[in-house]
Amino acid sequence: MSGMTRDDVQALLAIPAILLVGVLLTMAGSAGGTRVGAVPVFAACAALCFAVNWVVFVPSYLARTEHFFDLTGSATYISAVLLAAFLTETLDARSLLLAALILVWAGRLGTFLFARVRREGKDGRFDQIKQSLPRFFMVWTLQGLWVLVCAACALAALTASVRVPLDVFAIVGALLWLAGFVLEVAADRQKSAFRADPGNAGRFIDRGVWTWSRHPNYAGEILLWAGIAIIAFPALTGWQLVTLISPLFVYVLLTRISGLPLLERRAERKWGDDPEYQAYKARTPILWPVPGRRGSRPQPD
Repeated sequence: MSGMTRDDVQALLAIPAILLVGVLLTMAGSAGGTRVGAVPVFAACAALCFAVNWVVFVPSYLARTEHFFDLTGSATYISAVLLAAFLTETLDARSLLLAALILVWAGRLGTFLFARVRREGKDGRFDQIKQSLPRFFMVWTLQGLWVLVCAACALAALTASVRVPLDVFAIVGALLWLAGFVLEVAADRQKSAFRADPGNAGRFIDRGVWTWSRHPNYAGEILLWAGIAIIAFPALTGWQLVTLISPLFVYVLLTRISGLPLLERRAERKWGDDPEYQAYKARTPILWPVPGRRGSRPQPD
């Protein structure tokens, strides 16, 4: 442990815990699912989630770059879903719907985030982490778990032995996914356009859907994963129901761990002394959009 910092040691200790959660979830998702020989298809997909991230981690650490981190996350979703579809002999309409929705979301988000980090040159979250082998490896391992947990209920439904025709759950889930997807795309596009305007340098966004919520992109993400879980639910039985933790995991991750807390603290450091930001913050919900509730700065008469 000589030369290692406390953060490095904590990262090393976190890796077995991350893998244990992945193993337990894999056992639940594999129960009652289809197999290729003696190997559950769900388990193969789970292994792929980690393998993809570990493979890309090697050149990324050698180059000390985070440029391919988000793109790899999206590629992991796509790879796992395609593997599940390829290894499962019979795919019904529900399976095809789940696969299509995840592929569309992952493809859009991955290319958007990759273009953003290329444009900005770096992701500030990784400035210190990418210099540490244990911490950087832990983050890539955590991304493998993130993909597995988020997609777990969809993968379990794709590989399930039970096949259920499309029903009201599919309709409600698809509509919820669509609402979340549209909200997330609108938020990302509006923020990109806002940042591209030199006149907005150093300012906070307070227009479009950002007047409904301070983090509408995260609200959209939570909604669309809740939609995925609702669609998957009728095809799950027994221990597979544990995989419905997916939307709860997304919510906790974004609101309690790596999302809102970090962004809110960063915003407070940048604009905490700005009366206009404090007024915007007071009028605008932190997460759940309230259409029609104006959070923008007052406009001149």
